[in-house]
Amino acid sequence: MKHIFTALCLVVALLFVQHEATAQKHGFTVRALWYNYENPEPGWDNWSKIFESNGRGLELAYSRALDKHTALVVPVKIGTANVSSARNNGTPGANELLLNLDAQMQYSLCKQGRLFNPYAILGVGTTWNADDEHFDFNIPAGIGLNVRIAKNLYVNGQSQFRFSLDNRPGWHHGVGATLWFGDADSDEDGILDKDDRCPEVKGVAALAGCPDRDGDGIGDAEDKCPDVPGVASAMGCPDRDGDGFTDADDRCPDVPGIAALSGCPDRDGDGITDADDACPEQPGTPAFKGCPDTDGDGMADNVDKCPREAGTPANQGCPVRDRDRDGIADADDACPDEAGSAALKGCPDRDKDGVTDRDDRCPDTAGPASNKGCPEIKVEDKAKLERAVKLVQFQTGKATLLKSSYTVLDEVVSVMNTYPDYSLNIGGHTDNVGDDKLNQSLSERRAKACYDYLLKKGIPAARMAHAGYGETKPKGSNTTAAGREQNRRVEFELYVK
Repeated sequence: MKHIFTALCLVVALLFVQHEATAQKHGFTVRALWYNYENPEPGWDNWSKIFESNGRGLELAYSRALDKHTALVVPVKIGTANVSSARNNGTPGANELLLNLDAQMQYSLCKQGRLFNPYAILGVGTTWNADDEHFDFNIPAGIGLNVRIAKNLYVNGQSQFRFSLDNRPGWHHGVGATLWFGDADSDEDGILDKDDRCPEVKGVAALAGCPDRDGDGIGDAEDKCPDVPGVASAMGCPDRDGDGFTDADDRCPDVPGIAALSGCPDRDGDGITDADDACPEQPGTPAFKGCPDTDGDGMADNVDKCPREAGTPANQGCPVRDRDRDGIADADDACPDEAGSAALKGCPDRDKDGVTDRDDRCPDTAGPASNKGCPEIKVEDKAKLERAVKLVQFQTGKATLLKSSYTVLDEVVSVMNTYPDYSLNIGGHTDNVGDDKLNQSLSERRAKACYDYLLKKGIPAARMAHAGYGETKPKGSNTTAAGREQNRRVEFELYVK
């Protein structure tokens, strides 16, 4: 059996050298014992005999806390007891010297540090009878109670029944005290209680042992959103846009904003969120969806064509200007400096012919638009001009008018006076008989002769022009006398400038 005892000692030694991370708190217990090997069998029928004593002893125990409920206990006991009766079928015997060495697990119903803390024990152990050098392997099991009387100091009572593999069971009862040393880690988070701000709850070193479920560096106790990573400025809640408002309370969680608008931005500071502001860069009013009305005319600047001058909606926000006072606004008036009619977009028409004065070559005489506003020449007046072409005659080879031509030219004067807005082109022509240069000169002088006559009769020079074309524009054939006579002519053409 000695090898069993050696193995038990080795196990105990290994348990003693556990790493500090497993348990940091150590305890030492001194306990007075009394033994009962005469009535060893537990049961309700003989429970009163359990506490009878047939021996005394002393226990010294070392404890190491493994967690907040469990401790490893290694007790060493020495005492005397009469164990012969148990071994010899009840026959009384002499007291014998007993030595015990155990390794026990102690489980406390409450966490360490409570005022009253009941516990249970279970382990393996040995009994060595020094007198007859008898070795016995035991399984101790029992219950106890710790009562705290000072910090780390407890009084306790304990009873255990020792199952024996060598048919020597017995009771060990004891009363004593336990003193704890070292530092505990109640929540087993690797941070000693003395340094742990939250010793009852597992935490992290960065927060001095307090928990941080979402890992955002803010302790759960101060974190309003302990399950969602956040920022300190939002008390641990997420704030994606960093404006100091938690995403849950932020109407615009992705854009930095202000408190007055529940976290939404307002670049122009007019109290209207940018998302609802038609003019986010210019302070405005709700009436105009955040746009200003600088001139106060009831039209927002963004739709007002004259944002700095009060106007009317009908005029797109511009003031109604009417320089010519014709009732048509300058903006719509094609002739803003001349009074006109709405039908002609504000332009005047003195002769009422439907052609504006600025487009009318005869603004004081009615005429159709097809004739630039001038009156059309009557058929009889056209006939007078055509007759003049045929009847104006000159001395042969000269530019001297025959007296018979005066009457015809007077009719041309009459036509010119009838149509004062018209101008007259006088063109001289010859046949091809003779020298070309002489013919050219002759045509020019004959046209000039007619021009001079009309000038003397009071037709302004500004209304007339004359030119000679020689033999370049024949009307008839120069091979016949009739054709040559037709080519020798002066033409009179009225036109509107």
